[in-house]
Amino acid sequence: MIENLDLYRVFQIVSQNKSFSQAAKELFMTQSAVSQAISRLEKGLEVQLFYRTPKGVMLTTEGKVLQEHVSSALGILDVAEDKIQAYKGIRRGELRIAVGDTISRYFLLPYLEEFHARFPGIKLKVLNGTTPEILGFLKAGEADVGVCNLPIDDEQFEVTPCMEIHDIFVCGDKYKRISKHRISYDHLMELPLISFEKNTVSRDYVDAFFKERGYELSPVFELGSYDLIMDFAKGNLGISCVVREFSREYLNRGIVHEVLLEEEIPSRYIGIVHLKTVPLSRAAAKFVESIKPRI
Repeated sequence: MIENLDLYRVFQIVSQNKSFSQAAKELFMTQSAVSQAISRLEKGLEVQLFYRTPKGVMLTTEGKVLQEHVSSALGILDVAEDKIQAYKGIRRGELRIAVGDTISRYFLLPYLEEFHARFPGIKLKVLNGTTPEILGFLKAGEADVGVCNLPIDDEQFEVTPCMEIHDIFVCGDKYKRISKHRISYDHLMELPLISFEKNTVSRDYVDAFFKERGYELSPVFELGSYDLIMDFAKGNLGISCVVREFSREYLNRGIVHEVLLEEEIPSRYIGIVHLKTVPLSRAAAKFVESIKPRI
């Protein structure tokens, strides 16, 4: 029975998604591994659990019976695990997270909501700051973990990349014409540019990219707020340097338009950081674990 537990979990996810490929994505497995797991379970039970169709998979009569009991059993196990975690102190205490406004709003908030719903007894304290300030909070012992822009060049920290992001330029309707085709760096430098202030990880990364190609970024506006940078673009004050993943809504709605460069700026990452010399609390470890599988 114990050796089949993982197979039952795979079965449950496949039945929920009605798709081997979607289940593979959720489980961070290959589709072949998911298929093999279901085949092993079917062989062990000596029944067929799914009908394979062009539109996905459907439970057989035997599969429906199994799914009902597996769902109940796994639910009971989840409750048991939660109770064990309560005895270990997971449901009590405080978790201190240092994060910037932009990452908090566009990346971290769903994870905070999920963690709070699962562990309502853990008091969440969020410290706001830039990446250098976040590292300062961690070194001073004022925060347990930080979530910030990478890269970070400091050997004191354990760094776990969590989300790949891309720096792009966007414009409002006034400059929409330049979004119709790729533009050269020379052309870009002639435009009124809007960017983060200097000495931020985001700005330094973009500056380094252009410097390697013989260009120096000289923005007309240097701002400390991501929302302001986007507002200035929407207001046709210039061409703003933003993160594509954080700007999906505006791009999809046509409020701003991506300015395509002759060569895209390489992607970078958002990551979780904490001091190597300070063991994570159980609450902090659980929070880090809740984000890491999404990489």
